[in-house]
Amino acid sequence: MAAEAQDIRNVRITEEMQDSYLIYAMSTLMDRALPDVRDGLKPSQRRILVAMNDLRLGPRSKHRKCAKIAGDTSGNYHPHGEQVVYPTLVRMAQPWAMRHPLIDGQGNFGTIDGDPAAAMRYTEARMTAPTMEVLEDLNLGTVDFAPNYDETRTEPLVLPGKFPNLLVNGSTGIAVSMATNMPPHNLAEVCDAIVALMENPNSTVDELMKIIPGPDFPTGGQICGRSGIQQGYNTGRGHLTVRARLHIEEMRGGRVMIVVDEIPYQILKNTITERIAQAVKDGRIPDVADIRDESDRKKPIRLVVELKREANEQVVINQLYRFTPLQSTFGIINIALVDRRPQTLNLKQLLQAYIDHRKEVIRRRTAFLLNRAQRRAHILEGLILAVGCIDEIIELIRSSPDPAVAKERLMAKPLRLPEQVALFKSLPEAFAAAATKEDQHLSGAQAEAILTMQLQRLTGLEIEKLLREYVKLYEEIEGYEAILRDEALVLDIIREDLFELKEKYGQPRRTEIVGEVQDFRLDQLIAEETVVVTVSHQGYIKRTTVDAYRRQGRGGRGVIGGDRKEGDFLEDIFVVSTHDYLLFFTNRGRVYWLRVYDIPSMGRTSRGRSIANLLKLQSQERATSVLRVSQFQELFIMMATARGIVKKTPLGAFSRPRPSGIIAVNLDPDDSLIGCALSSGSDEVILATRRGLAIRFSEQNVRAMGRTARGVKGISLGRDDQVVAMAIAKPSGTLLTVCENGYGKRTAFDQYRLQGRGGKGVINIRTTQRNGQVVGLKTVTDEDELMMITVNGMMLRTPIAGVRVIGRATQGVRLIRPQQGDKVVAVARIAKDQHESNGQQGPDDEQQDAPERPENDDAEPQTGEK
Repeated sequence: MAAEAQDIRNVRITEEMQDSYLIYAMSTLMDRALPDVRDGLKPSQRRILVAMNDLRLGPRSKHRKCAKIAGDTSGNYHPHGEQVVYPTLVRMAQPWAMRHPLIDGQGNFGTIDGDPAAAMRYTEARMTAPTMEVLEDLNLGTVDFAPNYDETRTEPLVLPGKFPNLLVNGSTGIAVSMATNMPPHNLAEVCDAIVALMENPNSTVDELMKIIPGPDFPTGGQICGRSGIQQGYNTGRGHLTVRARLHIEEMRGGRVMIVVDEIPYQILKNTITERIAQAVKDGRIPDVADIRDESDRKKPIRLVVELKREANEQVVINQLYRFTPLQSTFGIINIALVDRRPQTLNLKQLLQAYIDHRKEVIRRRTAFLLNRAQRRAHILEGLILAVGCIDEIIELIRSSPDPAVAKERLMAKPLRLPEQVALFKSLPEAFAAAATKEDQHLSGAQAEAILTMQLQRLTGLEIEKLLREYVKLYEEIEGYEAILRDEALVLDIIREDLFELKEKYGQPRRTEIVGEVQDFRLDQLIAEETVVVTVSHQGYIKRTTVDAYRRQGRGGRGVIGGDRKEGDFLEDIFVVSTHDYLLFFTNRGRVYWLRVYDIPSMGRTSRGRSIANLLKLQSQERATSVLRVSQFQELFIMMATARGIVKKTPLGAFSRPRPSGIIAVNLDPDDSLIGCALSSGSDEVILATRRGLAIRFSEQNVRAMGRTARGVKGISLGRDDQVVAMAIAKPSGTLLTVCENGYGKRTAFDQYRLQGRGGKGVINIRTTQRNGQVVGLKTVTDEDELMMITVNGMMLRTPIAGVRVIGRATQGVRLIRPQQGDKVVAVARIAKDQHESNGQQGPDDEQQDAPERPENDDAEPQTGEK
């Protein structure tokens, strides 16, 4: 009991757990998860190949049961059970996992769909030709051996690795606190890069990347951009954007389908189909009609995504890349064991590690072969001496009582070759000179060889064979010694091996390297189409397809354009593309930025979504003008206020507004912004007042100002009058004026004389009791259409050509017949490209005039346009 008590130690549990876990972690790092930089194999992989080599399962042998291979590996080398060995064996046989598989499997070794392999009792395997290159010269003293787990045999700590397995096949492993994820590469490129590094050891990573442009995955696909590759090759860590390879095929009836030919590395085909189906179900990819897996033996990867009739295939492709694993990220982590220690390596270090390992292997192989050749030459020297003195040798052996005495006498007897023996003139000069000296004694190995020599070796033909063998060995010894003296010869051998590997196993590159891919913008995921956007007085906004509004003749009653809330009415309507930008200018002179596709898409009769959920408006602030912008070009925004102030600001000043909005114009306390329009900087501007006056002046009279400027006077207003609309004059168009009772007129621009900025203007239209006050002013042409809306939500779409051109100071004609008590509140122009072909709009439609909205203290009707 006293002895046992002496073995008890008090240890803190935290220290014990820390030490034990550290031992476990290092064991995981070195003996399980991380590959050796020299042969690119983890211990389990190396032991499987050694066990198969023991079974002589070369590429020309018959396949053997995997159960036998796994059993031998587990029993002889890997003490973790055959159930752990078999999955490793399976992966080394999967062509979609390894760029050059190391095992040739026969049977079900799983599929790229994610199906598991059959049980090992049903499958068979043998090694492939590249594996034999990895194992070549294993028994020539090229690597160190160590006892196996039960010390019944020895196993190699590393394989000779003539085949650059780590760079070609990559490696994946998860250890404690670190992991490795090395991508595969093209063998031909790797061989060329190693040769280039040997010829110029000072080569940089960038220079080597000209030979190895990037990884080459067994599943092909595309690598987007070179920045991730360069980062990974320079630092050992990086991220690659990998995409599937797609193409478009046409179907009957004008429909198309997207065909997936190659998928990203380490992504299962079933995972892709499931994710596509889920994205379609969730509505993120709405234009997919069907998805089918048409893969077979001839085409291992063929996924068909059938699109709906009117779908935009490029938008769907972007959606597939965005919402499915058809675009994924591969993280490069080049961690491998260097001298039994984990190290993060760049591309040059990986190539240099292969060169250093092969140098050591070739030197050790040469030293082994030299030692074996020297031992054989030594034996042959003794045999040749014995043949020269055969009579004395035979007499000595016959007189000896036993082999031991005969061996001692042979070693003690001095021998020499007679100079006159012509048979030995072909011997190397050094040996012949030494053999003809006196007092030549045989060594123990030579004496043993003479005693075991057969009598047939005494014939003339056999003696000639001995001499030829000795001469050949002498030349080999000189060659081996030269290799050990000169490193350049070692590099020549490595170079020849690489050329041989490239010729035997080189394949074309499968993975294409394309341009950089930026983060997906939402407009790349949404098809471009023409929509109608409406805004109500209480701030409800929505977008609806143009087809929802059927065309009618002038004077009709229209259709319901929105389900209005009690006390609410529609104020604004304009036609835009889903990819356009909307700039919301508010009554307080601020501007907010919104993309059309961010506006909720709803039915024609729906109320819409509150604009407060889309814009962060300030207290008592509401949008009074909405301007559509396709691109922020070298244009200007002309602004007008209710008090007759105008201002011109470059469009680029509004390209990056904040979510909380930015200042568009500095307003007086009693003023408000009523309209904005895009201009070229040299256009002519027309301001219309509520009482039927208008002024036309050149935009050049208004200098460009910054966002926070106040502006200058555009028109002098009379008592109780205010500006309700602004328009840009166009030579090819006419000016359309609309009054609240549904009357309006078209007038040529030349009817409005050009005045200086700040004048009182001229009569635009008679604002009689029949017409009511002015609510809108538009520049239109005969090809345009007109959209009008009333307080009660009635809408009318009619051709402009139906409104004749009349004089300036007239009352006009009826444009819409409102119901009793109803009034017109908004009007919008629909250009030709927007309403023809069933209301579809192309991406290159012209920029339209800005929407306009008057605002006053009495909540007068206001307008807006595209």
